[in-house]
Amino acid sequence: MLLLAALAASTKPVTTLDKLKAIPPDFWMKLGLAVLIVIALVIFLRKVAKMNKVVLAVVMFLVVVIGGFNWVYERNEPAWATPAVNFLSGFLPSKGSYAKEAPGSQKH
Repeated sequence: MLLLAALAASTKPVTTLDKLKAIPPDFWMKLGLAVLIVIALVIFLRKVAKMNKVVLAVVMFLVVVIGGFNWVYERNEPAWATPAVNFLSGFLPSKGSYAKEAPGSQKH
C-alpha cells in the first residue's frame, strides 16, 4: 500500500490540456470539416424548404437515377446497396461487360 502511495505521489498529474495536445492535428482538421459540412447542410436545407416541391422532386429523382446508374456501371456501390445493384446489373450494362468478346467474332 505504501508503494502505491509513493508511485501516485511521484507521478505528475495529467491535465486536460495535456490530453488535448496529444490529439493529432489531423483529427482537428477532420472535426472542423465535419462542423463546416453540418453548417452548409443546414443552410442548404433551409434554402430547399423554400423551393418549389415539383422542381425539388425532379432534381432529387435525377440525382438518385444518375447515381444509381453510375453504381451499376462502375460497380463501386456501398455495401448496403450491393443486393439492389446485383439485381439491376443483370439488366443494365457494366464497365466489365464491354471487355467481353462478342459472340460469333473471330480471333486473329
